[in-house]
Amino acid sequence: MHYKQQLALKYAELVYYGQWFSPLREALDAFVNVTQRNVTGEVKVKLFKGQCTPAGAKSPNSLYRTDLASFKMGAEYQPMDATGFIRLFGLPMKVAGAIKRKK
Repeated sequence: MHYKQQLALKYAELVYYGQWFSPLREALDAFVNVTQRNVTGEVKVKLFKGQCTPAGAKSPNSLYRTDLASFKMGAEYQPMDATGFIRLFGLPMKVAGAIKRKK
């Protein structure tokens, strides 16, 4: 999702600056084509008074699995797995706090 947002901004910038026929736009298209190879399925939307609201989606290639998306701890996940992520994502705040304390 993060890269999708960045790519959308870059596309808008290319259009704004009149660079649609640039090699960069062609490279971005190639990236999108590769990332969308497995995108398939059905999407349902609700249309009402000029609004479009997602109502459901399903795909044989979906990465969402109900048997894994729960608060139950199975063999696939151990609580200690989170420790590394917590430390990694918290590191910038830890460093910023240390610098602030020194001031």
